[in-house]
Amino acid sequence: MLAPTPASPESAGMSKAALDRLENHLKQRYIDAGRFPGTQLLIYRRGKVVHSIAQGFADIERRVPVKDDTIFRIYSMTKPLTSVAFMMLVEEGRVALDEPVHKYIPEWKNLGVFVAGTHPAFLTRPPSRPMLIVDLLRHTSGLTYGFQQRSNVDAAYRENKIGEVVKAGTLQGMIDDLAKIPLEFSPGEAWNYSVATDVIGYLIGLISGRPFEQFLKERILDPLGMKDTDFFVPKDKAHRFAACYSADPQGGMTFHATERKGTLTLQDDPTTSSFLSPPSFISGGGGLCSTTADYLTFCRALLNGGELGGVRLLGPKTLKLMTSNHLPGGVDLPAMSRSLFSEAAYNGIGFGLGFAVTMSPAQTLIAGSPGEYNWGGAATTSFFIDPAEELITIFMTQVLPSSAYPLRRELRTMVYAAITDSNL
Repeated sequence: MLAPTPASPESAGMSKAALDRLENHLKQRYIDAGRFPGTQLLIYRRGKVVHSIAQGFADIERRVPVKDDTIFRIYSMTKPLTSVAFMMLVEEGRVALDEPVHKYIPEWKNLGVFVAGTHPAFLTRPPSRPMLIVDLLRHTSGLTYGFQQRSNVDAAYRENKIGEVVKAGTLQGMIDDLAKIPLEFSPGEAWNYSVATDVIGYLIGLISGRPFEQFLKERILDPLGMKDTDFFVPKDKAHRFAACYSADPQGGMTFHATERKGTLTLQDDPTTSSFLSPPSFISGGGGLCSTTADYLTFCRALLNGGELGGVRLLGPKTLKLMTSNHLPGGVDLPAMSRSLFSEAAYNGIGFGLGFAVTMSPAQTLIAGSPGEYNWGGAATTSFFIDPAEELITIFMTQVLPSSAYPLRRELRTMVYAAITDSNL
């Protein structure tokens, strides 16, 4: 896919001075302060890349700088790709959003809702209604993530290593394990960030009749020319793979020229990472690695109504459906959420079919537009797309957890502050 031509911010109604201020903020507050190893920020508006700068290190230990072709673990930024892939099957009439999940996973038909007990001796009650396909896409299924450490149910997930990207298991094994663990709540009654998108990946394989990773490659990655996006990093690209770090408030290594104390601990060495070989567990919820350029290609297709360079993924009406709020009653995330999943408060934010969606910028207390949609990954990667402003922002780094710093809020504030010619 032909890459967009770089252009000046002013040519697309943005301020270079404001974007330079954002880069200085990232450098001084995060890189020089030892909070991030390095960053890559790309801003695209009105068909032009108006800002694209890489700073700092992709690998501190080996002094490898972040470059335009650095490969990052995007973790939950995998979810929008998986959700789009599934909606391609919906468009083909092969599955419907209001169908019960047990139509495709019969062993889940009698899943109960947690009342009391610990694994494997749970007391349950019947759900008020069956889990639907739409519940998986909008995270109202009653499933959970083990990392939430909030309940006896997610404790059972941890015990069974359910949903762990690096687990030595399979998608089928996850489905089998989940049949033995109750739901957190009756489907549709709450929002809970969960392994639901991994289940969507499983359903893609089941319905399409080919492995999920093959479907994704044949229907999205290859047609769009996303050659650096995969569930593992091949040997010939391993030198481009970034290290991943954990935020360490106590201070870790010293690595800056100023000898300022760092706050990072190496979490995943790119020379020994499990991402260097094909996984047995193909995670549609968090398994992909990618580059900023590849992810921009995917985002451009979405911003363009589901099509780019003659390759159509979805129709614009389907994409509009995906980026509408699907939470029951039209409420926002805080009204339904049981999750501990990000640093943002999410007032005024709903959830669609694979994306968080801004409903009311005034309630978020952050500049933005109604209809803007976004998500991020565990290692502090993030993106947002604003159709009204013809705007895409993609941010990459590799620091766990994403909640360590209020970076996403700062990015949104400073990117929108750079707009000088608003479409609204």
